[in-house]
Amino acid sequence: MRRQLFVTASVGLLSLAAAPPAVAQEEAAREATEEHEAEEEEDEIVVQATRSNRRVQDEPIRVEVIGAEEIDEKAMMTPGNISMLMAETGGVRVQVTSPALGASNVRMQGMNGRYTQLLADGLPLYGGSSSSVGLLQIAPTDLGRVEIIKGSASALYGPSALGGVINLVSRRPEHEPQSTVLFNATSRDGQDLTGYGAAQLNETWAYSLVGGLHRQSDQDLDDDGWIDMSGYERWTFRPRLFWEGQSGANAFVTLGAMNEEREGGTRPGALAPDGQPFAILQESSRLDGGAVAEFPIAGVGDLHLRASAMTLDHRHQFGALVEEDQHDTAFAEVSLATGTERTSWLIGAALQADTFESEAFPIFDYDYSSPGVFAQVEHDATETLTLAASARYDDHSEFGAHFSPRISMLYRPGPWRVRASYGQGFYAPTPFVEEIEAAGLSRLEPLGALEAEIAQTASFDVGYSHGPIELSATLFASDIEDAVQLQEVDADTVRLVNADGVTRTRGVELLARYRWESFVVTGSYVYVDASEPDPDLGSRRTTPETPRNTAGIVAMWEEHGRGRLGVEAYYTGEQELEDNPYRTESEPYVELGILGEITLGNASLYVNFENILDVRQTREDSLLRPARAPDGRWTVDAWAPLDGFTVNAGVRLRFGGGEH
Repeated sequence: MRRQLFVTASVGLLSLAAAPPAVAQEEAAREATEEHEAEEEEDEIVVQATRSNRRVQDEPIRVEVIGAEEIDEKAMMTPGNISMLMAETGGVRVQVTSPALGASNVRMQGMNGRYTQLLADGLPLYGGSSSSVGLLQIAPTDLGRVEIIKGSASALYGPSALGGVINLVSRRPEHEPQSTVLFNATSRDGQDLTGYGAAQLNETWAYSLVGGLHRQSDQDLDDDGWIDMSGYERWTFRPRLFWEGQSGANAFVTLGAMNEEREGGTRPGALAPDGQPFAILQESSRLDGGAVAEFPIAGVGDLHLRASAMTLDHRHQFGALVEEDQHDTAFAEVSLATGTERTSWLIGAALQADTFESEAFPIFDYDYSSPGVFAQVEHDATETLTLAASARYDDHSEFGAHFSPRISMLYRPGPWRVRASYGQGFYAPTPFVEEIEAAGLSRLEPLGALEAEIAQTASFDVGYSHGPIELSATLFASDIEDAVQLQEVDADTVRLVNADGVTRTRGVELLARYRWESFVVTGSYVYVDASEPDPDLGSRRTTPETPRNTAGIVAMWEEHGRGRLGVEAYYTGEQELEDNPYRTESEPYVELGILGEITLGNASLYVNFENILDVRQTREDSLLRPARAPDGRWTVDAWAPLDGFTVNAGVRLRFGGGEH
């Protein structure tokens, strides 16, 4: 379609050369408008995360969509988890929070990872506050797309979405049965086997099944006796059942199960600097289930129902200390969508309950419930201007009542998109800041009278899309009051406190993309200026592990039925470091990668070279501290890759589902 439009436009310009100037200008403008509208019709992606049932181009709230082709590409790089899928999105940073276990979370535009709500088809199947290891336990095998909202989304999703929302949208079965099997192996002795199958049972019912087996042997790359890459064994299984009735009614039900054993710390026979072995082990078992349904009501609107439940059991071992705990999340929501030709309304009520129980430290147990009501209105003021407002009132069982508003605007003259948005939200503190997730609860003082964390976020972005060119620039800002921080009490005790001051972030995102036939080149740059109160010194500091400058460029050739070839380079600038005995500022670094795939009928063979320059933090300094930190960690924070140069290769087999 894009190639045909380009040829048509070229011939049209030639034919206008001899026309009168006024006629030529009018005809050129008409053809440019028709071309722009035709291109938009190609990409009929209706966003789920905003609840408004609009195309992504027409959303007043900026939603970034990672499509099926990019998911397909990243699934060959890391088929066992979605970390790379997130890491290569502008303004989104995957930060390693526990080098001992490889755990990571997602930071949106410089905000802490605990503020990001991770959803699956709009449901909190991974918990109200996703754990850092959770990101590494989700495979991209069955994803159809990923929707990302940056900035406070508490107006629709409550206290877990202070910094943004990542909605993982599953693939829907096609009319023809389809299946995919992927085998992958890495040069670091890792293996993955994933499978996906889907089919229509009849005109009304369909199903899908996805599962995987993943393993990684532990690696001590600098031979100091400490594991730099944690080892793990994991299996996952998820069936889904889809129903589509008459008059637009539809529903789906999903169940999921996961089990993982992960190990880090000292290797067998090795000792920590205190002369004792210190193994770090974690066993995880998760069960979840959820359902989503939509029923049209004649003359009223559409009734939406959503519900889910999740239970996650952990067994942590930190040296000789064992901590067993259980996290549970239950969620239910009902909403009604209605409206007129130019105005759409959404009203609803939701209830979410999050509980935590620890066998070793029951003093940290909590049982939160948060009933809430919400509303959203979107109005097309003119053909080019859309205004939106949403608000939510939550009555949290521990932190009281909170009102979370958000207002947005979209102005779209021709190929331009101008958006502005402001939102406010809150976050209910738990004991699990990054340091505690990495080291356990044993050195944490009982929680005092913490206050809810309150954030205000704003963004303004301008986008241009015409023919093969796509450009965008975004200004973003956030202020968080009463942000919870970890404070040292003495050499082996820490406590959580509300920061005395505002945690502030300001930044810019730039994106440029050019498409020419089968080639796509994308460049991005992100600038982040983030600062926070220092809990120990009473002054301000640059937020640790937050690079001020990051940039990337990706060039990809792809042709369906033949294969793809991609080259990418990413730059990460200096980062301020906290409590690092070796340095106060990190070194900048560049990561290079090459991906190649060739398609032979139903089979695709691929090889991926990651971090070709072999950048590795332990080439500069030891990952291991000379002495254990007050919070219990033996490692410094990760500011660069830990795995170095890695090659992975595999084969993907596809059957059915039409042309791939």
